[in-house]
Amino acid sequence: LDEMLNEAKHSEEKAKKAMVDAARLADELRAEHEHYSSVHKQYKSLEVSYKELNLRYEESTANAAKTSKQALAKLEGRVKELEAALGDETNRYADCMKNFRKCERRIKELTFQSEE
Repeated sequence: LDEMLNEAKHSEEKAKKAMVDAARLADELRAEHEHYSSVHKQYKSLEVSYKELNLRYEESTANAAKTSKQALAKLEGRVKELEAALGDETNRYADCMKNFRKCERRIKELTFQSEE
C-alpha cells in the first residue's frame, strides 16, 4: 500500500509538472499566435501600401512620359518656327546685301561721273 501511495504521489507530481509544462506551452502558443496575428496584420498593411505606392509610381511615370512628349513636341515646333524665321532673315539679309552692293556701285558711278 505504501508503495502504491508513493507511486501515486510520484505520478501526481509528474502530472502536476506535466500540467505546468502544458500551461507554459499553451501560453507560449498563445503568445506566438498573437505575434503571428500582429505580423500578419502588418504584412497586409504593408502589402496594401506597396500596391498603392506602385500604382502612384506607374501613374507618375505615365504622366511624366506624357508631359515630356508634349514638351518635346512643343520644342520641336518651336525649333521649326525658329528655323523658318532664320531662313526668312537669311533671305532678307541676302537681299539687303544685294541692295547695298547695288547702291555702292551706284554711288561709285555717281562719284566717278561727278569727278569727270
